[in-house]
Amino acid sequence: MPQNISVSSGDEPASAANSPANKPAKRATFGGRSMFIFAAIGSAIGLGNIWRFPYISYDNGGGAFLFPYVIALLTAGVPVLILDYVLGHRFHGSAPLVWRRISRKTEAIGWVQTDITFIIAVYYCVILAWAAMYTWFSLKLAWGQDPEKFFTGDFLHADTTSLTSANVVWPIAIVLALVWAAITAVMVLGVRKGTELLSSIFVPLLIIMFIILVIRALFLPGAAEGLEAFFTPQWGALLDPQVWIAAYGQIFYSLAIAFGIMMTQASYLQKRANLSGLGAVVSLSNSAFEVLAGIGVFATLGFMAVTQHVAVADVATNGNGLAFIAFPMIINNMTGGPIFGVLFFGSLFIAGFTSLVTIVEVVLSSVQEKFGLSRCRAAVYVCVACAVPSLVFSPSRRALPRWISSISS
Repeated sequence: MPQNISVSSGDEPASAANSPANKPAKRATFGGRSMFIFAAIGSAIGLGNIWRFPYISYDNGGGAFLFPYVIALLTAGVPVLILDYVLGHRFHGSAPLVWRRISRKTEAIGWVQTDITFIIAVYYCVILAWAAMYTWFSLKLAWGQDPEKFFTGDFLHADTTSLTSANVVWPIAIVLALVWAAITAVMVLGVRKGTELLSSIFVPLLIIMFIILVIRALFLPGAAEGLEAFFTPQWGALLDPQVWIAAYGQIFYSLAIAFGIMMTQASYLQKRANLSGLGAVVSLSNSAFEVLAGIGVFATLGFMAVTQHVAVADVATNGNGLAFIAFPMIINNMTGGPIFGVLFFGSLFIAGFTSLVTIVEVVLSSVQEKFGLSRCRAAVYVCVACAVPSLVFSPSRRALPRWISSISS
């Protein structure tokens, strides 16, 4: 396990000789409290809010699921989020450095968090590449009348490749490389010119786009049936321990707590920053977006059910199946489908991109402080290290969509 971490500022080279691990050093900071809130909300609102929460809620008691969800939010989500913020702000460092400053024996926890975020970044970017391409496909409904066949065959080439195949689907590989190039640029720019500026633009844009999408979905035929399926409580589900586990799991997954992500973000707060209320603002904003996503997704699935003359339960799904198969089917059958598609897949991309920036920041900060690198050099090294496995195990492999869906769902 790495030892003797050195500390650098957010954008300056570090020196192990003059930056003791137990003494906070000057560090890049956010421009203010509101800028941090934008970045934190951008980190929390990700793919899981849109394609995971709606089905998890529906499958675990419908409206009744909101009870254990709120309990989990109040007893674990907000407290652990506040703890992440307090630790990051108090010790001003990467995840390994924060834990090392608490005790040398706990430094390993920070490196485990760093390793986990590295793995997440590798597969997360693949989904962003898909979402970016589907945003473009939406303009001409390029998936045709059989979105499932298009996704697995024409798009992923899953029928002709395997896990060990050397074949590459070049369009996806190129877009994936471009996404990583964009991530690298944001990381090189640093906290204020990169993460802060990106979040201050993308988070409001995401909220506006998704509100428009939800309003459109509410006026679709069958929307009422979809919302009834989503909100109708099944009170008996509250006696099932798995429902409570799902609620707590969703809170940890969605708020990105205990992964070192929020801790790292808080380490860029100014030393005199006021932490009061930050946990509540970010967690409630995240939960509000999840419920909004549930309304939008199930109003749309209600339209799909009415169109196909089946029950909502027959079309309810999550993960890859929801985003890249069910929604294209729905878009094919609605007026203004291309616009709806751009809003949905564009929202998916923006939500994922702002989250990925903060995920990569955990790895970057850890590597930068460990090896005393400049921000620019650390950003390039880390992003290349993440991009290579993303490209190697990218969508030409038949097993990858199944693997991604199992992790993300």
